[in-house]
Amino acid sequence: MERHDLLHEFPEYQEKIHQLKVSNPQFRELFDEYHELEHKIHRINDGEEVVIDEYAHELKARFLFMKDELVAMLQKE
Repeated sequence: MERHDLLHEFPEYQEKIHQLKVSNPQFRELFDEYHELEHKIHRINDGEEVVIDEYAHELKARFLFMKDELVAMLQKE
């Protein structure tokens, strides 16, 4: 299954991601939460972790919301 972490999704922002992780605590916290959620969803999609469909949909919705927030922060800074 393909990974959806920010560095793979947006390689053009690699330097900016690093800069914001170091200088912006809000970005770093959201980035870390996004990264953990991406791993959890990956395990679910690979069948390593079993959850009910409703919970999986909630996780994916939260994941997309967080991704939008992070991208907005990257484009703003």
